[in-house]
Amino acid sequence: MRVHLEDKRVRIAAFDWLDEQVRHYGDVLPRSLLAQGFELEGQRVPLVSRQGIFKPKVLREIPISITTSPSGGLYDDRMSQEGFILYSYRGTDPQHSENIGLRKAMLNGTPLIYFHGIIPGKYMAIWPVFIVGDNSNSLQFSVAVDDLHYYAGLKTAESADHGRRIYITSSVRHRLHQRAFRERVLDAYKEKCALCKLRHTELLDAAHIIPDREPGGDPVVSNGLALCKLHHAAFDNFFLGIRPDYVIEVRPDVLDEEDGPMLLHGLQGLNEKRIFVPRSPRFRPSPERLQIKYQQFLEMR
Repeated sequence: MRVHLEDKRVRIAAFDWLDEQVRHYGDVLPRSLLAQGFELEGQRVPLVSRQGIFKPKVLREIPISITTSPSGGLYDDRMSQEGFILYSYRGTDPQHSENIGLRKAMLNGTPLIYFHGIIPGKYMAIWPVFIVGDNSNSLQFSVAVDDLHYYAGLKTAESADHGRRIYITSSVRHRLHQRAFRERVLDAYKEKCALCKLRHTELLDAAHIIPDREPGGDPVVSNGLALCKLHHAAFDNFFLGIRPDYVIEVRPDVLDEEDGPMLLHGLQGLNEKRIFVPRSPRFRPSPERLQIKYQQFLEMR
C-alpha cells in the first residue's frame, strides 16, 4: 500500500542522508547508492531513477531531484543570462506531469536536489536547489543553488536572495567543473599515475598541462594528466618535463644529485621513460599543449 509522507520531512531526511554520504564517500557519489536511497518510517526513499525528474512514491506531487547525465563535455550545463543553471523539460510538452511537478516546486519555493553526472555511474549532489524560472518557449527551467543555512526549517521563499543565489550558483558550477575534470582525468588513466602507475586515488591528482588560468588551460581530459602528488609537484616545478612524444626528461642537475632511494627511483629512474597514456586517442595528452609546457621546462634547465 502506498503511503505518502509529509513533504518537508522527506526532504529534510534526504538532505541529512546526503550529508552523511558525502562525509563518507566524498562529494562524488555512486549512482547505485543514490538509487538505493534511505529508509524513512519503514518506506524506501530512492533519490534517482531512469527519468531525470524524479518523484519517489512517498511524495504526493513535487519531485525530489533533477539529474543530468554525463555527456563527455565539461560544460554540458547551460547558464541563463542571469547566471542560473538551465534544465531541460521532460520532452516537449510543457504539461507533462514531470514538468508540472517542477512548476509546482517553483510556485511553492520547494527545495530539490540536483545530481550532476560526472562520469558514468558517478554523480555530484548539490542541494538545496530551487526552480526560479520557467520558459515554455525554450522548454527549460532555470535552477538556482542556495545555501542550506539560509533555508533552515525549509521556509518558503521569504529567505530567498536573488544576488546570493547567483553567487552561490556560480561558485557551485565552478566546483562542478573542477570535480568533473578530476574524475574524468582519473577515469581516463584507470586511476593510476601516468609516470609511476601508483593506484591509490587518495594520492592522485588531475594535473593540468597548461594551467587553467592561462590561454589553452581548458578543463578537458587532453589537457590533463593523472599524477601522484610527488610527480604532480615535480611536473609543475619543472624537475621533469614531458615531450610531445610522451617521453619523460629529468632535469640534468636533478640527475646529478645523490639523495637517497626516493630521488633515485622516484625521479631519476624516470628519465627517458615513456608515460602511460589512455587507450582512447581523444583522451591522450595534447602534443601541442605538451610542447608548450616542455618548452618552458627547457627554459628552466
